[in-house]
Amino acid sequence: MSQKSELTNLGAPRVCSIADALEVVGERWSLLVIRELGFGVHRFKDIQVNTGAPRETLALRLRKLDEAGVIERRRYCDHPPRDEYILTTAGRGLFPALIALREWGERHVTPLGCDADDDSPPLPRSAAGT
Repeated sequence: MSQKSELTNLGAPRVCSIADALEVVGERWSLLVIRELGFGVHRFKDIQVNTGAPRETLALRLRKLDEAGVIERRRYCDHPPRDEYILTTAGRGLFPALIALREWGERHVTPLGCDADDDSPPLPRSAAGT
């Protein structure tokens, strides 16, 4: 398919890897989960506190990200059963997109003089860094 026909593909949804990626991670809570895992936060309660996600919503997002291969669930305690969540190679591959989104937000959305993220650790610059 030529670039021109890609630009004028009317009558059907455009086939696009951006749309496909958004099916997996294009929702607020999913991206915030990935952010927290990138900061080294791995346990459900800590992720919930840091994102503000409702418990059921967070459980659904974690399950979806696990099924998509973005994160991996690992048991850290048998009694009572407790799991932690780890980014996979695919999940770490999202860091450049999250960094770009954070920088865009700092330039265009976050009010000037707001230092809300100053205590946040930086996300790793590459997937190889974690």
